[in-house]
Amino acid sequence: MSFKTKFSIIITLIIMVVFLVIVIVDEISAVRNMEQEANKEMRVIATQFSSTIAEEMRYSEQSGGNLYYNAAGKLQSIVDMLKKTDPQILEVSVFVHRSDVSEGNSLSVEEQARPYVAFGDYNYRDESNDAAKIAQAVKEQYVVREVMLLDREVLKSYYSSGPSSPYVVGIVYDCTGFHQIVDLKRMRALQHAGFIFLFAWVSSYLLSGVLLRPLRDILWKVNEVSQGRFDSVIQVHGKDEFSLLGLKINAMSQNLTIYMDKLRKAFEDNRRMNNYLQSFINHTSDAIHVVDLEGRITQVNHAFEQLFGYTSEEAVGGNLQLIPDSHRSEMKLIINSLLSGRVLPAQETVRVTRTGEIIPVSVTVSPIRNDQGAVQAFASITRDMRSRNRMEELLRHSEKLTTVGQLAAGVAHEIRNPLTTLRGFLQLQQQSQQLKLEHTALMLSELDRINLIVGEFLILAKPQATRFATKDVRNVLKDVMSLLDSEANMYNVVFTTSFTDSPCLVSCEENQLKQVFINLLKNGIEAMPSGGRIHSHIAVKNEQITIAITDEGIGIPEDMIPKIGNPFFTGKESGTGLGMMISQRIIHSHQGLMDIQSQVNVGTTVTITLPALNNEQNEGILNVMEQS
Repeated sequence: MSFKTKFSIIITLIIMVVFLVIVIVDEISAVRNMEQEANKEMRVIATQFSSTIAEEMRYSEQSGGNLYYNAAGKLQSIVDMLKKTDPQILEVSVFVHRSDVSEGNSLSVEEQARPYVAFGDYNYRDESNDAAKIAQAVKEQYVVREVMLLDREVLKSYYSSGPSSPYVVGIVYDCTGFHQIVDLKRMRALQHAGFIFLFAWVSSYLLSGVLLRPLRDILWKVNEVSQGRFDSVIQVHGKDEFSLLGLKINAMSQNLTIYMDKLRKAFEDNRRMNNYLQSFINHTSDAIHVVDLEGRITQVNHAFEQLFGYTSEEAVGGNLQLIPDSHRSEMKLIINSLLSGRVLPAQETVRVTRTGEIIPVSVTVSPIRNDQGAVQAFASITRDMRSRNRMEELLRHSEKLTTVGQLAAGVAHEIRNPLTTLRGFLQLQQQSQQLKLEHTALMLSELDRINLIVGEFLILAKPQATRFATKDVRNVLKDVMSLLDSEANMYNVVFTTSFTDSPCLVSCEENQLKQVFINLLKNGIEAMPSGGRIHSHIAVKNEQITIAITDEGIGIPEDMIPKIGNPFFTGKESGTGLGMMISQRIIHSHQGLMDIQSQVNVGTTVTITLPALNNEQNEGILNVMEQS
């Protein structure tokens, strides 16, 4: 059912209800008025009867005659005249009080309960009620009631001129007449109601069509908007509330068009970005997994399945033990740091696969936050470091072999000098056939030097297991400088030092640290083809040991410094670029830093910072060294 029809029905029903209320009120008022007229007429008739009866009673008393015989004919003529004048008067009865009748008479209880009719008819009998109403009329003078007698609805009135009068006039009035009038008025009212209903229905339907036309346009526009069609416009001609509403809906439709265009563009951008991210996550070689705050994995990529051996169905929703027990405290520190807002770099650590294999990895953990900025999960990017570690080991070995080959000439020259001394002393002793102790001491010293040089050469030449030990970095650098001293002399390069007197103990792998110093000193020598000075400075500050090696060479251009350490990037014609890369990796593995400062045609300074052992460790180690 349309709103127009509903509106018409409501208006019509309201009009009909109002009309019916008016009809009912009018009918009740008409009935009441006719009853009042009937009561008034019956009261007048009863008054006349009472007056006639009173006169006849006075006449009878004066004449000494019988009241009934004297007044019967006169009263009957009055009754007949009233019936002719008003056909609705059915009968007139004159009742006598039972108290008056019973005086001097002995009446039974049943006889006293029945009214005593002195004059007139008593066809419409209702003896028990009539007796009560007669007694009430003696007290109240006039009583009327409506009753159904002889299949006819009548009004019975009872009138008494007062307690002193022995007579009560009863009149029976027919209600059929004014009920017929009321029925006729009701019929006409219903006819009028039908006409009014039809008129109200048609007029309200037409009126609703006129009033609701703007609302239909608004409804049409809303339907268009709901279907995603925003181009249509409501035609507004007036300035009423519906017209203003139409204007606002047009403006809303235009704004929705703009917002929908932006939303479609944002949705398309979001879809493309989502596809891009999904493609990146699923096709990257790094294992990616997301863990909620309770440790459950919520998402993994294909590389995670390959690295750890778990399928996505096994991983998602589970709490996998990927971290060895020895590294759980390390992971707790990382999580606490991320929750405090810190940004952490990649951490080199180990993880456990499904088969129980412990593998070296590089892990980057990042927090995932909700709209309120609270951390709700952590995303981990895990890179397998086994291949890189093997490659680094091969590169380190290759660089070491290259270094050994380059040192071969210097080592041979360094060994040739003490051999020449030994040969000279042996020839001298052979010629003199005498053994001199001072010559023997010098010969043993030269042999020890040859043994030291050969030992250092062998350490660099053959692979060594990575074992960290406590060493004084001053002694390590001195050993390297003594090893390269002969090569420096060949290039007219002089080594100078300024070392602190305080112990410079570090936890290091001595061979790797020597390889770094050899690489830096050789770079300094090669940077000064015309000779010069390489100064080494070692200092201790804030529980850190600083080693600075400065040359007076050709320097490095500023734009090349950030690229130093990249594989196969070098400024030398015969270089490989692997030396500085391996040196930086070695320093980083020792929890240190390497900084390069250079100026063209002035020189280069390479500063290495290593963590020093604390004072308690230094004292304990020094005590052990002194005792040994």
